[in-house]
Amino acid sequence: MTEIAFHFNAPDRLAYVCRLLRKAVAADAQLVVVGPTDQLDRLDSDLWAFSASDFVPHCRAQAEPEVLSASPVVLAADTDGLAHKQVLVNLGDDVPAGFERFERVIEVVGLNDTDRQLARTRWRHYADRGYTITRHDLKLKPIA
Repeated sequence: MTEIAFHFNAPDRLAYVCRLLRKAVAADAQLVVVGPTDQLDRLDSDLWAFSASDFVPHCRAQAEPEVLSASPVVLAADTDGLAHKQVLVNLGDDVPAGFERFERVIEVVGLNDTDRQLARTRWRHYADRGYTITRHDLKLKPIA
């Protein structure tokens, strides 16, 4: 069964996701990040400028097949047709379709009330279907 983790209280969701992706790629994970196009555009830019010493290899879901297979991080509007099935990072407002095909789902939740309310709805969706949910409060333990 897919492992679900909520990372709450991210002061800057995209900066947090950059650090999360860097750490996961260093551990040889393969990830898909789903979300709205504007968020993915910003994340793409942020990943290019994130660190001079730690490039996080990534591509868009529309990339050529050889680029997709070589990239540990794929930025996509949805999970359709993607080969990566290890970790799914959700930046969207809704539960991503096809999440159950992944070993793990990470929901990153910011500080604003709207984001928190939408996260509660996603939490209920997972809980109602019997998924065990792990909660990480970023105020207590920020990612390195």
